[in-house]
Amino acid sequence: MLTNLEHLGLAVHDLKAATTLYTTLLGVAPYKQEHVASEAVDTVFFKVGGSKIELLAGTSADSAITKYLLKKPEGIHHVAFEVDDIWAEMARLRAEGFVLLSEEPKRGADNKLVCFVHPKSAAGVLVELCQTIVVE
Repeated sequence: MLTNLEHLGLAVHDLKAATTLYTTLLGVAPYKQEHVASEAVDTVFFKVGGSKIELLAGTSADSAITKYLLKKPEGIHHVAFEVDDIWAEMARLRAEGFVLLSEEPKRGADNKLVCFVHPKSAAGVLVELCQTIVVE
């Protein structure tokens, strides 16, 4: 079950410049910076009220973000929703006919398990499912 809008992901060419811009625009400093090696991406997260913004910059030519920015301008890359049980939500969406970009969730940034819904099956929007990893 989708529980809330988790964050908006913004693809950027220059993470340092975008971080400066969004720090000024939002009036807050980022709360987290992280490299996600499995996706070849560097991320910066901002919190504004109950909302989060994730800046994403590719770190290699093979990165999905680098490839995305070769075809499209900087801006909104994906919309992420928090889920209680990512496995159950993936099964539900598959059963409803949605195309997922992976068979299993992957470890993502900000202590999350993630899975993406293909934009072709979601009216052109890349949707990310996120479940917080509970550390015991």
